This record gives sequence, structure tokens and C-alpha cells, in this order.
Amino acid sequence: MNLQGKFTELLLNIGFKEKEIQKNWSDLEKTYSGKSRHYHNLTHIKDMIESYEIYFDKLQYPNEILFSIFYHDYIYSSSKKDNELKSAEFAVSVLPENIQIDRKLVFDGICATQHHQQNIVEDINWLIDFDLKVLAWNWEAYKVYFEQIRKEYRIYPDFLYKPGRAKALKHFLENEFIFQTDEFRSLYEEKARKNIEKEILLLT
Repeated sequence: MNLQGKFTELLLNIGFKEKEIQKNWSDLEKTYSGKSRHYHNLTHIKDMIESYEIYFDKLQYPNEILFSIFYHDYIYSSSKKDNELKSAEFAVSVLPENIQIDRKLVFDGICATQHHQQNIVEDINWLIDFDLKVLAWNWEAYKVYFEQIRKEYRIYPDFLYKPGRAKALKHFLENEFIFQTDEFRSLYEEKARKNIEKEILLLT
């Protein structure tokens, strides 16, 4: 998949000028390719866009959701708790005045990737599920994912990281559902729960 091509096409569609698009892409690429980005990088964006393309027909606001995918982890620091909010603010700030896009949907969508709770806007539920699909990967791939997350949190020693990670994972299990759409629930819910339970055992 050509991410730059996808990004350029989207921004042209909603009314960006070519010069702005090139600058925005190089900023985005540089940010997601930072040394500390072991998981929250362009590969994660690519994985989400693959899901987006599969379920494209289900979306009422495909441009808003694709734009949100590109920017949802733009600001990412493992020591901060407001990454999603900051990413949402940044995403809206790069949108020129006269652009054809629902800013509120972009802002709310990106913020929703923090707590992953059911949203009244169905498109946002799809965005959340695209973000969480990793939880249902086969065990070997899932293991790579949680090892990459550990590297992103390497400033924390095990005695802090392990209980913190286990607590966050248990939170998923306490919810009635991990995934917000019926499709993802029927395909991935069971697998995600098994992976999470297995990782919690390793952590404790």
C-alpha cells in the first residue's frame, strides 16, 4: 500500500492545495517514523487503513475516518495521558478554513481512540475497532505487538510497567465487549479476549 498516495488523494479530495499536502505528508512521515515509535508508527496506520478499505462501504463519513486514522496517534508520548486529545487538536489545526470535512467528527473520533467506548456515531465505532484489531491477531503477531509496546514504555521499570499494563488489559476484559461493531465482535471478540488473558498471565 502506498500511504503517501492515499494521503495525497484524501487531502486533494477534501480541498487541500498540493503544496500544503507535501508539507503535511513530510511532517506526518517524520513524526510517525520517530526512533521511539516501535508500534505507533506508519505500519500501524497501514494496518488500520487495510481494515478501513475492507469496511469502506459501511462508513457514512469515509473522509473523516481516513483523516482521523492518519492523525490519531500523531502526538504520542508514553509518559503523557493526553496524547489523543493533543492529536485531535493537532489534526483539526492542520485543516484549512474552507475545507470539506466535519471537524467535530475528526476531533471526537480521535479522542474516542483513548477509551475505546461505544459511541453514538457509528463511524467512530468503526474507527475504534480498526485501532483495536491488533488485539485479535494470531498469538505470534500479538506477541510482537506487546513487545513493541513494552519498548515504547521502556522509561518505566518492570515493577511499574507490568501492573500498569495488566490493569489496562483487565479493563478491556471488564467491558461487556472489546469491539464496538457487530462485525468485529463476531469475528474477533473471542480471539482478543484469549490473547489478553494470556498476556495478563505473562505479566503477573
